[in-house]
This record gives sequence, structure tokens and C-alpha cells, in this order.
Amino acid sequence: MRILVIEDEVKTLQLIKQGLEEQQWEVDIAYDGLMGFQLASRQEYSLIISDIILPGINGLDLCRKLRLSNVTSPILLLTALGTTDDKIVGLDAGADDYLAKPFEFRELLARVRALTRRNSRSTNTENILKIADLSMDLNAKVVLRDGKQIALTAKEFGLLEYFLRHQGRVISKVELAEKIWDVTFDTGTNVIEVYVNFLRKKIDKDFSVKLLHTQIGMGYVLKVS
Repeated sequence: MRILVIEDEVKTLQLIKQGLEEQQWEVDIAYDGLMGFQLASRQEYSLIISDIILPGINGLDLCRKLRLSNVTSPILLLTALGTTDDKIVGLDAGADDYLAKPFEFRELLARVRALTRRNSRSTNTENILKIADLSMDLNAKVVLRDGKQIALTAKEFGLLEYFLRHQGRVISKVELAEKIWDVTFDTGTNVIEVYVNFLRKKIDKDFSVKLLHTQIGMGYVLKVS
């Protein structure tokens, strides 16, 4: 598996590269966001690790640009900013995980293994997940409803996949925060509600049969009503 590391601090970059290569990963490096974007656009990576503060394009804008370009590789953001709000901004930009500096390499390694394992699992799954006239092809990363392709962001895709794997069960915001965003749920933010609404508009708005429902005070459920 190949990992792209985007970091302008040479010492940090070399330490991460050396540590990952010792774990038998192939590693490409970039010193700025523009170079990182060019590499990620040409090569499919098992994981992209990027600092937020970068010359050229910062890490948040890089995430957004990659997702708009349909790059689906997991993205792990590194930053000195570690508050819950900072994490949510990063996740909203399209990142899959967030690690605050300074960090121990073993913690970075644990995040890398979790993200690459999750991505490998999705890539190798041959099943097509279905409910009613909605289907999700995990290999092709394509969602169809009544034969019409629905364009989803990486985070929306992951959210729908989780609902499809647990259809008929009420899923709380706490569970979604932990399983999809890998953060402890913060009652002061509405990021989960916002993403569920984004997803609902895409998969339900133009169709008479609604699939994604809100259970007031409990969470959300994907089912045929």
C-alpha cells in the first residue's frame, strides 16, 4: 500500500516517512499543498496524511479540492490546533481523521492502520448494499436510486454506507459521531444533523418513497416507510 505525506516541516516529514517505511508502507512525499494535490490526482493512495498549515494550498482547502476532484483516499489531517471545533472544521472539509500535534508516532501508526484497514475493507467488499430502489456499489463508489446516479461527497458516502449496513435500526447521533467522525459527540454542534440533512436531500427529495427518517429524541433510521 502507498501513502502520501504532505508536510512542509522537513524533520517531521522525514520522521513520518522513515517510520512508515519501517512498517513496510511505500511513501511518497510533498512539501506543499500544490505538489500534494498533483500527486494525489495522479496516483491512488491508500491514505493521504497532510498538515493543515502548508504553503501553496493549506490542508483544509486541499481536502476540499481533492473531494471535489473525486479523490476518495482517506485523509488524515495533522495540526497544532486540537479543539473539538477545529476537528469539526477539518472533518467538514472532507478529512476522515484528525491528529493534533505533538503526537507520538505509535498514535499516528494506530490511526494509519485503522484508516487503511477501513479503506481496504470497503475496496474489497463485493457486495452491493441495497434498500428499496437505492443501491450502493462499494467498489465503484456509485450510488443509484431508481436508476439515477446520486453524487455524494466522501463523508456522505460513508454515512449512507453506515445506514445501509444498519437499515431498520435507529442510530443515535452519539453512535454516528463515534463511527463516522471518530470523535466524541459534542452536544454544542449540529454537524451530524447538517450532514444527515444533506444526505436526505440527495437520496429522498426527488422521490415519493422516503428512506431516511428522524426519530425525535433518538436519532435516525433508514427504512422503507
